[in-house]
Amino acid sequence: MGHRLSKIYTRTGDAGTTGLGDGSRVAKDHVRVEAIGAVDELNSGVGLILAEPLAEDVRQLLTEIQHDLFDLGGELSIPGYTRIQAEHISRLERVLDHYNADLEPLKEFILPGGSRPGALCHLARTVCRRAERRVVGLASNQSLSPYCQQYLNRLSDLLFVLSRVINRADGCGDVLWRKDRSAGGSN
Repeated sequence: MGHRLSKIYTRTGDAGTTGLGDGSRVAKDHVRVEAIGAVDELNSGVGLILAEPLAEDVRQLLTEIQHDLFDLGGELSIPGYTRIQAEHISRLERVLDHYNADLEPLKEFILPGGSRPGALCHLARTVCRRAERRVVGLASNQSLSPYCQQYLNRLSDLLFVLSRVINRADGCGDVLWRKDRSAGGSN
């Protein structure tokens, strides 16, 4: 394989536009670029989780998800190109069911937190929800495969479940929201 990037700066974006994968140029604040950027930020968030100590099965899963997110970003950057398929969503659903099966049913809302990798999972989940909103916005006025939205929707659910799994494995458990706390704090 040849070199993909021989020069990092090109100066082609200095006027506030960026190139898409099909060669067209759009404003850097275009809804498509916002969606691509949110997916890229999500992928970086998953990378932060992977920088933490994790069970090997979780590590492999998150690494595969990073590849999926890179593919999703590629799909978003080339109008008319499709990479994410129904099989991607089915895989996430199977994994979700697997990890959720051993968790206690929720009786209270959960606050983002717990162990560092669990908290990073919660952070990635919120970025995933933003990426999903950006993709929904893009799909409202441009042709886009529905699998992009579905993938991000399932992934945010999976990241929530993984935060619980990781926190349990780290001995932290869920951080529960207390509706009955006093307004003055811990008095």
